[in-house]
Amino acid sequence: MTNWRAVGIGFVAALVISIFGIALPGLGQLTAGLVGGFLAGAIAGGGLARGFWHGLLAGALGGIIGGLILAVVVGIVGLSLGPVGPLAGLGVFAIAVVVAMIMALESALAGAIGGLVNA
Repeated sequence: MTNWRAVGIGFVAALVISIFGIALPGLGQLTAGLVGGFLAGAIAGGGLARGFWHGLLAGALGGIIGGLILAVVVGIVGLSLGPVGPLAGLGVFAIAVVVAMIMALESALAGAIGGLVNA
């Protein structure tokens, strides 16, 4: 079962570090993902797989939320195209989730290490 508290703490930590990480392009954003994923995995505990899952969710949460907002907007705009228009929003959301998960792989790896630390 997913520990949403761990995911939330990891997400907020990554968000705060990434805001300050803007001053160090590349390194700052990478550090944010690694720290956020590690925190999520360490708080959730339970080993590699559980830490990986929680780190992945913490790293991808921002992209998933952004994709959901974009999907709603596309769905509403799609209403003007007819009854099939809102289905475009589902496609946008699916693509956003896949991209967010791929971009969060470094958080997932750090989460796996964090899960080992608190196994």
